[in-house]
Amino acid sequence: MNTLQSCVAQVAELDVQAMNAARARHAQLTKPQGSLGRLEELAIQVAGITGQSRPRLERKAIVVCAGDHGVVAEGVSAFPQEVTAQMVLNFLRGGAAINVLARHVDARVVVMDVGVAADLPPHADLRVRKIGHGTANIALGPAMTRAQAEQSIEVGIATIEEEIARGLDIVGTGDMGIGNTTPASAIVATFTDLSAARVTGRGTGVDDAGLARKVATVERALEINRPNPTDPLDVLSKVGGFEIGAIAGLVLGAAAHRIPVVVDGFISTAGALIATELCPAARDYCIAAHRSVEIGHQAMLAHIGLNPLLDLNMRLGEGTGAALAISLVEAACRVLDEMATFAEAEVSDKA
Repeated sequence: MNTLQSCVAQVAELDVQAMNAARARHAQLTKPQGSLGRLEELAIQVAGITGQSRPRLERKAIVVCAGDHGVVAEGVSAFPQEVTAQMVLNFLRGGAAINVLARHVDARVVVMDVGVAADLPPHADLRVRKIGHGTANIALGPAMTRAQAEQSIEVGIATIEEEIARGLDIVGTGDMGIGNTTPASAIVATFTDLSAARVTGRGTGVDDAGLARKVATVERALEINRPNPTDPLDVLSKVGGFEIGAIAGLVLGAAAHRIPVVVDGFISTAGALIATELCPAARDYCIAAHRSVEIGHQAMLAHIGLNPLLDLNMRLGEGTGAALAISLVEAACRVLDEMATFAEAEVSDKA
């Protein structure tokens, strides 16, 4: 059994006993039952994930997976490929949006290079797991080999295990990769059988001509590669990205170790889609951070069966939505753990 198969085999159902205990405690807290809505549902879900009836989420991390894409040669992005490496350096210097929002929620930022098209200088927060200097152009053929697809997932699993050794109660996923909304669109089109036009958006902000070129590129990639929707590794290898595979590994690794994983936007959800197609039980360990402006994102969320916490017209990636959502998940668990019961507060629970 290889690393991926072993990880999938470890993913168990949620702990029903812990969920029932959390639900029973919520019924005793000083509020009308159900009055905190999704915060109550979140805390109960996290109880089931962690197996703790009163979970505490003190050690937080955002893992940003970075990789480049050969498909940028088709003119699908408003930014040049060099921006991927430049932004990774910005993450490591602490100057990006994800760094600001991670500091806001007291989460560490870990950056994983799985396929940046440049060699980056060493840094304490950089995990170099480079599978290649970017994927191949999916408009001309497969993005990567099947072995590379599996490797990309396994480096995500390994990174989760490294972060667990440092201390980890909750993890958020992030991405960086110029051109990566194009493979994400191809992935969602494959699994949902929706047309490329229905799931392909403007990404970094391409104009109308750029959008038409991008839709045509996704259509060509699907026609040339014929990814098999019943074989998630085939989909990833033919039209995916190294960082998308790594995000899938983060999701699977978190699920195998009973850690809640907050999934960011369009690219992260493409990774979660690969993960949940490989292991449907992993879905219950996922918390969708927000609904992206990218038009294919809602189709992904619906296919997986996730209801996002936020809708802020965001489309940045990096894990920015995940950082904000982690704040809500932590708040939900703090209410469950710290709020007084009717008996403790000497408040009548009779209507």
